[in-house]
Amino acid sequence: MIIAIDGSTASGKGTLAKRVAARFGLPHMDTGLLYRATGAAAINAGVNLANEAACAQIAQNLDLDRFDPATLRTAAVGQAASKVAALPAVREALLNLQREFAGRPSGAVLDGRDIGTVICPDADIKLWIDADLDVRAQRRAAELTQMGASISAEDMARQLRERDARDKGRDVAPMKPAEDAVLLDTTHLSIEDMVSRAIEIIQAALKPSQTTDNP
Repeated sequence: MIIAIDGSTASGKGTLAKRVAARFGLPHMDTGLLYRATGAAAINAGVNLANEAACAQIAQNLDLDRFDPATLRTAAVGQAASKVAALPAVREALLNLQREFAGRPSGAVLDGRDIGTVICPDADIKLWIDADLDVRAQRRAAELTQMGASISAEDMARQLRERDARDKGRDVAPMKPAEDAVLLDTTHLSIEDMVSRAIEIIQAALKPSQTTDNP
């Protein structure tokens, strides 16, 4: 069983994907970390984020174990990730890695922005997670504050607006819901409500023999 969870930044898709993976006993990949690590590595190496060939080379030799997960969650790395993700050669370099993960015999849960449209167009379940921009900005600013950063919700909203426009407007694999994705608006949902609703959607879409009743 492959579950594709796509959506915008700070919509809750990452948290949801982890909880869904645990609920159904499936491995989970946060594909955004691949682009964040590529962007971070490019910055560390002094590579111009518009240098497609150099960034693709970094992506081809990516080793996530070399990165501190906390450093990949900063706003600066997020902006870098959005820029390198717009480069076709970078996306191509990371394509097989994501598909191989999804192709495990057990299945998998992957979250990102193009899982249901490009990486796993034949996924068993496709969810699109979104929330109002101001709510997403408040969530992301609070998350960064907990990590020791200092950014206002207003500045975060501006950054998210720019990133949304860049992700939606890129020529290759633009951020958009798959035609057969189920939309889940988390603007007014708590984490528990979001997870419960998603599990209901997944169970309703699966045949009874496919469900896994983990405690």
